[in-house]
Amino acid sequence: MSATTRRVSPEFIVLAGCLIALITFGPRAAAGLFQIPMTTDYGWGRDIFGLAIAVQNLLWGVGQPFAGAVADRFGTLRVLCVGALLYAAGLVVMAYATTPGMLHIGAGVLIGFGLSGCSFNLVLGAFSKLLPEQWRPMAFGAGTAAGSFGQFLFPPIGNILIDAYGWQQALVIFSFTLLLVLPLSIPLATRAGANAPTSGGPAPIANQSIRQALTEAFQHRSYVLLVLGFFTCGFQLAFITAHLPAYLKDAGLSASIGGWTLAAIGLSNAFGSLTSGWLSTRMSKRWLLAWIYFGRSIAITVFILLPPSPEASIAFGVAIGLLWLSTVPPTSSLVMLMFGTKYMAMLYGFAFFSHQVGGFLGVYLGGILYETTGSYSIVWWLSVGLGIISAIINLPIEERPVERPVAVPAE
Repeated sequence: MSATTRRVSPEFIVLAGCLIALITFGPRAAAGLFQIPMTTDYGWGRDIFGLAIAVQNLLWGVGQPFAGAVADRFGTLRVLCVGALLYAAGLVVMAYATTPGMLHIGAGVLIGFGLSGCSFNLVLGAFSKLLPEQWRPMAFGAGTAAGSFGQFLFPPIGNILIDAYGWQQALVIFSFTLLLVLPLSIPLATRAGANAPTSGGPAPIANQSIRQALTEAFQHRSYVLLVLGFFTCGFQLAFITAHLPAYLKDAGLSASIGGWTLAAIGLSNAFGSLTSGWLSTRMSKRWLLAWIYFGRSIAITVFILLPPSPEASIAFGVAIGLLWLSTVPPTSSLVMLMFGTKYMAMLYGFAFFSHQVGGFLGVYLGGILYETTGSYSIVWWLSVGLGIISAIINLPIEERPVERPVAVPAE
């Protein structure tokens, strides 16, 4: 490590990274609060707002591997700062958007690419390079849990701001919170091409290029299986986030039950992510992933078969929340184990792209099939089936470093 990183304690690195994850997850989690006031003021349909958020999710996934590659090659600090500025600009454009096109640019393009540069995925990549090896699995869990807490914290704050100042000013205030990422990024600065040692990791390749790293990864069967399995995670999470409140309303439950269920997911998510990070150091990561995906299928099946009630809804929120982002610590740990830390952010970024494609389809199919059939049943059962498939897909993963020759000449 460089002299700069040696002066920063692991505790401070984890704290700064967790705060960045909390701040960047928050406004995105509160986006739904602005749908009704925006569509009411401008006379738009909900499809216009929904498309902007769908584009945001997709571009977050598209931009993540590129942001990760730049961070791996040139250092994390600049990427985090640019991402935060794009995110803040997107919130401001969203606040003053008077046409659907401006909304899609602000809430969709700018925030989507901004998230790809400053979300918890970049934080995890920095953790892999800056922290001692024994700190990394728990730090991955802590960073994910911090994002979860932002998901719980910002929506009620958003409601207060909208009631006190109006929805436009609330978005502008949120944009200023993103500027806190700039100083918080300093402890996460990594030098260009940093590659922290990992015991039992693959033999390092001198001057390995991005192209070589991608070729190696996508020719590695276990990495491909990991990426495919992560698709289901995004599909399930995005569908539940976008459509659960409407599903509960259709079942005759009050809107407050939907809000409390999402809050239960957020709080349980923090605990589940930390527990997953701890378990990632103590058991097989592929088996942990398989149990998480299978557990989600069980939780969803029980929920949709039980008669709708507030108690069943909150219990589902707790159960699915424990498994919500608990896939992230073992997934990121497996990427690091297979390929080392040099291109960790980029390679995890491609896995996250699969996650976001799943998320886009989960939201989109939920709406399309509901309009076609008048029910969410098909997508609920599709989520169950995908969970079982992903549990099976993760079992053949080999938890060992990719085999490399001692030295490979650079291109």
